[in-house]
Amino acid sequence: MKIFLDTADSKAIQHWTQTGIIDGVTTNPTHLSREGGDPVKKVLEICALLPKGEISVEVTEKDPQRVYEQAKAIAALAKNVMVKIPCHVDYYHVIHKLVQEGVPLNITLVFTVIQSLMMCKLGVRYVSPFIGRWDDIDVEGFKILHRIREMIDQYGYKTQILAASLRHVRHLHHAIMSGADVATVPVDVLAKAVEHPLTDRGIEKFDADWQKLGIRKFP
Repeated sequence: MKIFLDTADSKAIQHWTQTGIIDGVTTNPTHLSREGGDPVKKVLEICALLPKGEISVEVTEKDPQRVYEQAKAIAALAKNVMVKIPCHVDYYHVIHKLVQEGVPLNITLVFTVIQSLMMCKLGVRYVSPFIGRWDDIDVEGFKILHRIREMIDQYGYKTQILAASLRHVRHLHHAIMSGADVATVPVDVLAKAVEHPLTDRGIEKFDADWQKLGIRKFP
């Protein structure tokens, strides 16, 4: 399973990239607006921080023709850029054309098995089901991951599942157990997920016992 960071914060990306567990980054217009400055420079900076990773960058245009043109321009920014396009029927023909032209796509704002099926038929690289936003309307969003997994496996599609809108550690746990191919995780959620109080207590206990020996150098 791949782990992506869901952020445009360069310092956080650099920090987590050094751990060796990060395979990519997902950005969106909200992330880039929070960082400020020139968004193109920010995207290029992120691509350089993780040159072997996949960096998702979302279109901001609304007219289909402009979405197509912007998607081509975004894809040309760097070799590891993946273009994010919302899963809206107005863009189906645009998505189809971009796939035919070899542009790697991450289709965002996916909420149903049917939407996922349509994107699989178009041959996109990733579909991004939004788990947290289902929870916002009192529906257990993680269940959609299992259903999409079953659908893709049943029909043998190559499109991968990128679990998105993960709001807390429980969401990440469900994404892992569902068989999703990727989980994109906010920085604060990832920081919480990799910690455990029993690990900390175990280290403290081992350290305390070792100090009893009074050995300064080992081995």
